[in-house]
Amino acid sequence: MDKSKKSSAFKKIIYTIIVLLLGIFAGYKFFSPNSGEIPLPVTNALYRNATSNNDSTALKKAKEFTGKIFEVKNGDLIMDAVKEANPGDLIRVFPGTYSETVYIDKNDITLQGIIQNGEWPVLDGKKELNDAFLYSGNGIHIEGFKITQYKGNGIMGQAGNNFVIRNNWIVDTGVYGIFPQYGKNGLIEYNTLTGIEDAAIYVGMCDNIDVLHNEVFGNVAGIEFENSRHCLGENNNVYDNAGGILAFITPGLPIKTTYDIIIRNNFVNNNNHVNFAAPGSTVSGIPSGTGILIMAADDVIVENNIISGNKNVGILITDFENGGIKASSDPESDPNPDNIVILDNLMVNNGYEAIDDIKAAMLVKLTTKGPDIFAIGSGTGSTIKDKNKYVTFGLGNYGIPSITTSYDVKSFLLDEPAEHRDITKKQLGEFTYFGVCSGCHAYETRLIGVPINIIQMIYKDNPEGMIEYMNNPKNLRDDYPEMPPQNYLSDEAKKAVAEYILTLKK
Repeated sequence: MDKSKKSSAFKKIIYTIIVLLLGIFAGYKFFSPNSGEIPLPVTNALYRNATSNNDSTALKKAKEFTGKIFEVKNGDLIMDAVKEANPGDLIRVFPGTYSETVYIDKNDITLQGIIQNGEWPVLDGKKELNDAFLYSGNGIHIEGFKITQYKGNGIMGQAGNNFVIRNNWIVDTGVYGIFPQYGKNGLIEYNTLTGIEDAAIYVGMCDNIDVLHNEVFGNVAGIEFENSRHCLGENNNVYDNAGGILAFITPGLPIKTTYDIIIRNNFVNNNNHVNFAAPGSTVSGIPSGTGILIMAADDVIVENNIISGNKNVGILITDFENGGIKASSDPESDPNPDNIVILDNLMVNNGYEAIDDIKAAMLVKLTTKGPDIFAIGSGTGSTIKDKNKYVTFGLGNYGIPSITTSYDVKSFLLDEPAEHRDITKKQLGEFTYFGVCSGCHAYETRLIGVPINIIQMIYKDNPEGMIEYMNNPKNLRDDYPEMPPQNYLSDEAKKAVAEYILTLKK
């Protein structure tokens, strides 16, 4: 048999293996206990030892339920039950359509959707409401809901610790699907998300987060770890997004680092969707066809993923400058990716339709075969286990890893709950900015909303004008999306955050 026929036969074998593995993954996801007709009773299945060698089931500790159970039926308001609930209570929501925004500013509240005969409780924003769930409490659990047609976010956390977001079906919720912001010790698992114009799962300025067993497809970005630390992305099926899994730093945010990220055992395949992000937003610059993107993040381990069919590149590693960001926009953020570790991964048929910059590098090497891995820019200490297994560009300074696997880390969740955040009056403006505003507003860099330095020019010495805009925003600029009203915040919080924003410096 000649070489071309051998190569063709080999590729067919590899693709057959991938299809079989995808089938196993789908069966595991959709026929797992969490996908039954009625979700399992909620336990506090959150706190897991980060270095234990036991299996994940043995690592989960349940707390005895001693609270009150509220039942919400079609025609009721979920928010009415939230108002009556006390810490430790459970709110069960039965099938029906609920068009509302649910604000949860209490601690230790569980909202559980009950799925009966294939019918879900549906939160429908009708393209009129901005958010489905907004929580600022600690110990919030949300599971078993279908969420659709919101303009902003499906589930957004605002500085709440110890959260569980599980087994939700989120479709077309605007900017973000699941968006914990400035939270610690959280579990995001068994969710399905599609049709999101920024990130389906966006872990922003968080610590100790596990993102497990989710299916994300048809979004601009599948899963993002942004300005976050100690995060695990494992066993997720990430496909048909413009970009699959991202670990990066956005300059101008209060948290300046992204590090200690493990991307492991994921399917990252055919992320070739057209990028439909809002023009000018950070993710609008992600080239369609990018499997995994690492920008300026440190200590990232990529292990045992199946990465295939991403037309631009399998793994792209870059610094700020080559990622289209000015390092000068935030001198406190290190612009370089350091200590990236690439271990064993299966990579096939990536880079077959690369962008021009990558094509130029291919021409220099006199090859027409696109990259599995492309590294560009500065950075130190990065390693790869076996560079010869992949088609690579820019890995000349990569050494041999000192580790062979990351499996000694089972989870980044804490052994015990993180401390509840009790915000003093003095901290109110800072924490409101961290937990609410910074997800869309960085200092000089555009995320979704207008940068902070421009807001400061508009409202100089006028916090009252900013408060008025928060209560009743008007879309005054065609190049930015409409800001959702923030009138659910207390008058005290709005005043504190307005004054805080006007004093922020780079």
